[in-house]
Amino acid sequence: MNPTKRYLITAALPYANGLKHIGHLAGAYLPADIYVRYLRAQKREVLFVCGSDEHGTAIPIQAKKEGTTPQAIIDKYHPIIKQNFEDLLISFDIYHRTSAPIHHETASAFFKQLNDQGDLEIKESEQYYDEQAATFLADRFIQGTCPNCGYNQAFGDQCEKCGTSLSPEQLIDPISTLSGQKPVKKSTRHWYLPLDKHEAWLREWILTDHKDDWKGNVLGQCKSWLDGGLQPRAVTRDLDWGVKVPVPGAEGKVLYVWFDAPIGYISATKEYCKEHGMNADVLWNDKDTKLVHFIGKDNIVFHCIIFPVMLKLHNNILPDNVPANEFVNLEGDKMSTSRNWKLEMQDYIDDFINKDNGGAAMADVLRYYLTTIMPESKDSEFTWKGFQEANNSELVAIFGNFVNRSFVLMHKLCNGKVPPLHATRLDDRDQQIIKDIEDARINIEQAIENYKFREALFEVIDLARKGNRYMQEKEPWILAKSLEAHPLNQQLIDNCLHLCLQLTANLAIFINPFLPQTAQRLCHMMKVVDKMLEWKNGGRIKLLSVGYSLRAPELLFRKIEDSEIEAQLEKLKNGAAAAAEAKAATAAIRSGAVSEAASTEQADNGKKEIQFDDFAKIDLRVGTITSAERIPKADKLLKLEVDMGTEIRTICSGIAEHFAPEEIVGKQVTVVANLAPRKMRGIVSNGMILMSENADGKLVFVNPDADIPNGKAVN
Repeated sequence: MNPTKRYLITAALPYANGLKHIGHLAGAYLPADIYVRYLRAQKREVLFVCGSDEHGTAIPIQAKKEGTTPQAIIDKYHPIIKQNFEDLLISFDIYHRTSAPIHHETASAFFKQLNDQGDLEIKESEQYYDEQAATFLADRFIQGTCPNCGYNQAFGDQCEKCGTSLSPEQLIDPISTLSGQKPVKKSTRHWYLPLDKHEAWLREWILTDHKDDWKGNVLGQCKSWLDGGLQPRAVTRDLDWGVKVPVPGAEGKVLYVWFDAPIGYISATKEYCKEHGMNADVLWNDKDTKLVHFIGKDNIVFHCIIFPVMLKLHNNILPDNVPANEFVNLEGDKMSTSRNWKLEMQDYIDDFINKDNGGAAMADVLRYYLTTIMPESKDSEFTWKGFQEANNSELVAIFGNFVNRSFVLMHKLCNGKVPPLHATRLDDRDQQIIKDIEDARINIEQAIENYKFREALFEVIDLARKGNRYMQEKEPWILAKSLEAHPLNQQLIDNCLHLCLQLTANLAIFINPFLPQTAQRLCHMMKVVDKMLEWKNGGRIKLLSVGYSLRAPELLFRKIEDSEIEAQLEKLKNGAAAAAEAKAATAAIRSGAVSEAASTEQADNGKKEIQFDDFAKIDLRVGTITSAERIPKADKLLKLEVDMGTEIRTICSGIAEHFAPEEIVGKQVTVVANLAPRKMRGIVSNGMILMSENADGKLVFVNPDADIPNGKAVN
């Protein structure tokens, strides 16, 4: 490989319509980060770009759910997702957003160039139209009965129950989710990318040119699409949210999100280059640039077939590789936001990183486990027991144990300094561990270069495992007991611990792309600068100078207790149960079996006895009221904005007769955080404030008696 080649690395732009889970992290962002950190250690020129995908129907759908605007949704979730990535040590050079002016300019210019060149086609077609809402309906705004499984709430693009991909025309009895009315067919005009005209070169480029270096799952999916025959694909939509189509006669139309989003890689590059005095054209137009897309399997067709056609027509470079991963399941089931069967990055950060104050390298622990189960060729599974086992039996018992023993014995038997290496006393076992260190660099490098990150990480841990065996066989603590009778044993002790410390220095280099926080802590213990982590130093046994004093050992990882795992499993179960109950209640209301008023009615006393499991389903959290206002034509209701730590919730509360809006701003309150959303006076309320009555019959807040961080659970 040419070490001077320029690298442009992209990771799929996540939708800014909600929090992202660890399946997303393992699929695209962690493997990309490992690869980029390795390239940086190689001192190669690399740019790592990503950003929030802020257009498409997912955004207005979420806005509708939360009773707010699309702009408010992206402004809410973009900074949270960005911070989540930072907390989990994903090292983007730029994390941009597609709502930025530079992106709208770039996407518009891209479309216009293809249109002016005659590379797009205009077609008339009939699409579903909501007469009451006076708008064409995107697939996700249409619901009906799935023709495959009979589920009566399938969307126009997919049935979330059986997973079948659908088109709106396939739904039985479709309705608009905007009005609840049956849509009609109406003629509309759109611009199309004629993929069928590019099928021949795509087949040769993918199935011939890249048959030996692209992953089997990627080639297989591409071949299936190509064998099925490519069809023209619309690049515009009838929506009012997105990049406006920049040609006459396209009023009320925006660029389809699949066309707009990947151009976000280019606009992010432009923004970075503008800020750093660089030329973005060099990165996207120069054949010396190696472009690599890291994605999940649901994005293969866009990044391997559609976007390459766009890039070719736009005279840009094509991707050198698209190492797509499969999906990560959770505790035996597919992750699902609607069923609340998920582990969001924010949940892990709250429960492990923030609680540990970063001291136990818990970001690295998640990175480690996700890499060991990375779905590189098939779906994999996250289990909490597996997470605990990976930490306790591998990071603690193998990697951390070896480092700790090496440092403890060095301080005890070598005065806290790197001992000399006595060449004349080296035996075959010493020579073998030296070779193991040299071979590890070669094996790890080859695996990473070929996007085999699980294999590369195994080699790192295996080197630590070999170090433990070597130390156990050499038994320097036993040799130390007979020093008075055999003073030359000190040379054997020196050789063992010298090689163990050099192996530790190599572990810091090799683990750095995977567990950067751990690598930094090792550097601190060895009193070396980051320059030692450069990849060229790997495989060497002269990294630490003889006689150099090292710091006392620190435990790199902590043991994860059974109680922590049990709490996570209970939390997962309770969350899913609450989601199922909310969904059943919603379905009952829609079917007319239960009225909305009856479903929320509460008696003042004499409530039915419940079990603890019923109470445990309620998620009580602390929040702070940041704003309050009266709702027109609603004497009892106040509209509250409540800071929940990771988000701002809109909550309608019937307290207007007891409090003036201005007197409750800044007050901490207790919120029922997992109550199903409810529309009140046209506003979607997401939660309930706990209240009680005093002796005078006035409502009072059930609030914490101490200043508690927003979002903390009330147990």
